[in-house]
Amino acid sequence: MPYTCPKCDRELTSESQRHYCARVSLHDLFKGKPDELLLLFDKLLAEVADWPDVLVGTTPNCITFVHRQTFFVIRPMQKVLDLKFYSAAQLTEPPVIKSTGITGKKFENHIRLSLTGELRPQLFAWIRESYELL
Repeated sequence: MPYTCPKCDRELTSESQRHYCARVSLHDLFKGKPDELLLLFDKLLAEVADWPDVLVGTTPNCITFVHRQTFFVIRPMQKVLDLKFYSAAQLTEPPVIKSTGITGKKFENHIRLSLTGELRPQLFAWIRESYELL
């Protein structure tokens, strides 16, 4: 059962989960950004938020998606969304711009998108792998 922090209203997996405790709205994260980035975020959110036991939270610079652990992070930048997710194998093909090994034989991957037309089924498959991996 999720726990809601009384100070920031963020949904967490447990009362003892560490988190950045601050009230941040989605509106604030997308303030001054192109409308296309918000539309892109909405399409990602619509896909991922319906998966079982996903908690969505905001921090001062990103939106986090948590299952058992954080498996997907969206960081709105000036003209792009930086998408971070994890995989069991290193991803080297575009649109992946960085794939770095981390502890436990996992890789942290980054993709940057600016248009909804850049969304591909492969991206959702990678995000789903991250959800199931962590």
